[in-house]
Amino acid sequence: MIHKTDSQTVWDLIEKIRICMLVTHDGKAGELRARPMSADINVDDEAIYFLTDLRQHKDDEIEADHNVCLAFADTGSLKYVSVTGIATLSNDREKIADLWSVAGRAWWDSKDDPNIRVLHVMPLRAEYWDSPGSIVTSIKMAAAALTGTRPNLGENKKVEL
Repeated sequence: MIHKTDSQTVWDLIEKIRICMLVTHDGKAGELRARPMSADINVDDEAIYFLTDLRQHKDDEIEADHNVCLAFADTGSLKYVSVTGIATLSNDREKIADLWSVAGRAWWDSKDDPNIRVLHVMPLRAEYWDSPGSIVTSIKMAAAALTGTRPNLGENKKVEL
């Protein structure tokens, strides 16, 4: 049987979930801001990419503080990943074209829109929770409550990336 490394598990979960909350510092008294983003993963580059819009102020926040958190959640299967990383923005038009998809049309008329930027996150650390699913988890919690033991609800690990 082939065993995945913890790092592989993180990348697999991120790729499966894809939608995350991007958390940045807004520069005002250290306040945090979160918004949903659709991730494009490149495991070979150890990078997570997003298309973003200059008019939404993420560029100002990231320029002020490059530290970000990406919170991925699949509540249906009880799988979660939190990624801490360094974010940078670029106007790499070739990369924008490479990342362009039908979903991008919901936000921009074309990949040539001058407001589109590439948000690149270099992950440093992650923590994941990989549960066997809601039915199994419910059964394990009920059994633990009856027996007075703690349930094993799957894997939870911190990973250096």
